Amino acid sequence: MQSHEIDYEIFGDDMQIVEIELDPGETVIAEAGAMNYMEDGIEFESRMGDGSEVEQGMFGKLLGAGKRVLMGESIFMTHFTNRGSGKKRVAFAAPYPGKIVPVDLSRTGGTLVCQKDAFLAAALGTRLEISFQKRLGAGFFGGEGFILQKLSGDGNAFVHAGGTIVQKELNGESLRVDTGCIVAFTEGISYDIQRAGNLKSMFFGGEGLFLATLRGHGTVILQSLPFSRLAERVVRSAGGFGAKGESSAIGALNTLLGD
Repeated sequence: MQSHEIDYEIFGDDMQIVEIELDPGETVIAEAGAMNYMEDGIEFESRMGDGSEVEQGMFGKLLGAGKRVLMGESIFMTHFTNRGSGKKRVAFAAPYPGKIVPVDLSRTGGTLVCQKDAFLAAALGTRLEISFQKRLGAGFFGGEGFILQKLSGDGNAFVHAGGTIVQKELNGESLRVDTGCIVAFTEGISYDIQRAGNLKSMFFGGEGLFLATLRGHGTVILQSLPFSRLAERVVRSAGGFGAKGESSAIGALNTLLGD
């Protein structure tokens, strides 16, 4: 299925919005809850799957839904279609601070492998599938799980990432990365997990027990602030403040009782 041709514009810096312009009859698919605003004339509908299973019938839809359950995503996706007479716009926002990365799949060999929660929106015709890692080590110790997400098609897709985006071009070289910092990579890049140095470095280095090794020929997109790292720091800080507050309160109470 050929993807719809959509135009877009990205607004903002650290809290970005992508505004997609649809011609009459054009459709964009997105994760549930990603829509920010839309103009009059655009209709939306929650459907099972990404719309690429039309030719496969109900079995194809059920299979696609099962794959999304394995990825930890909702079995439904929202389809936004321009039912008006002129160009209409719909906008989508990332769920946390960072950047929205536009990807023209026709220039990446037709595929892009990304974190299972990195997908934001794409032109209708883009296929979302699970991508099993061939090496079990990458699944059990990869941080992002055994299942990655694979986008296939020939149109525009949009993924989001936390913090600052860094794009690396590999020409046969290898790159060692914190597992959570990987956003996506193109076909031709292999992905594996290796031990982070010796035992002392693994347990006391603060970089985690394992690092991802990417090698091959292609493009790698990295993020400086994975959501998991941000959430961990927030929880840790909240716990620290709570403990400090409790200690101060107990200390003050003991002082009063002692007096």
